[in-house]
Amino acid sequence: MKFAVVGAGAIGGYLGTKLARAGEEVTFIARNRNLAAINTHGFRLILEDGREEHAPTARAVQKMADAGPQDVVLLTVKAHQVGDLLPELRDLFGPQTMVVTMINGIPWWYFHRLGGEFDGRGLASVDPGGRIASHIEPERLIGSVVYPAAELVEPGVVRVIEGNRFTIGEPNGERSERIEALSAALIRAGFKAPVSKDIRSEIWIKLWGNLSFNPISALTHATLEDICRFPPSRALAAAMMAEAQAVAEKLGVQFKISLDKRIAGAEAVGAHKTSMLQDVEAGRALEIEALVGSVVELGCITGIATPAINAIYAAVKLLAHTLASRQGRLRVEPS
Repeated sequence: MKFAVVGAGAIGGYLGTKLARAGEEVTFIARNRNLAAINTHGFRLILEDGREEHAPTARAVQKMADAGPQDVVLLTVKAHQVGDLLPELRDLFGPQTMVVTMINGIPWWYFHRLGGEFDGRGLASVDPGGRIASHIEPERLIGSVVYPAAELVEPGVVRVIEGNRFTIGEPNGERSERIEALSAALIRAGFKAPVSKDIRSEIWIKLWGNLSFNPISALTHATLEDICRFPPSRALAAAMMAEAQAVAEKLGVQFKISLDKRIAGAEAVGAHKTSMLQDVEAGRALEIEALVGSVVELGCITGIATPAINAIYAAVKLLAHTLASRQGRLRVEPS
């Protein structure tokens, strides 16, 4: 299969390298030093046990038109970056091209083929004006949940921290021929790639933690362990998660684990900085709308009150505005 990896960072590099080594035709969409490194040396993985894997045949292009139509497009950018890829992204599309959204948070296509009273709605928080939906036909879409953790340590080199599971699913839950083929390709590459009949519930389980721990950590500069072991912040996270659960259940989502077990799982990760805290420290744009703003909007759509989520959303939005307007970053250093 022909795969285009749009977002040659940590997760994109991990996926693309393993797929290329398994014999798939992989093209990374990359820029600057990453582009040069991939085309000169290929892509290299440093695995959890320290072993290295190399994909010398992987290629990279800057312009999507140079890659041409693909069988699969893996979107491994952050949610707020998708709009910047339009309309060039369409250069990767052929008649049967799948677009796999490997993005944290609520996707812009959430209501596509959902069924029920909310079917077909848009989400202004993640797709203002419906621009993304107008450029990517909904029938192309495959949902996914990214579980691994990895980091881009230098151009063309990714270190895998842990995990190899990418759950995928059709928006309507169908076990289609194309999703079976995609799952098989990922499995051949060494990943766990279960096909879910309810990809939205899988998305919510991961989002449940992200919508609370990410903004709380960005505002307090605390790790997951710190948040979970400090009673006031643990209670705040639980309140946000309870509100989100009420919204999700109104949308037909079933939670397979308890709220307390989800918090315990986050605590067990230890002194880990969330991605949003890392972005605050690096001065990068924060992934707020897909993780938090979308839940605020879904609360309004479903008529479920979300006061704790609303308050944290307002605070972290102000933080992002302050950092962007001053072109700054924040980091706690020893005094």
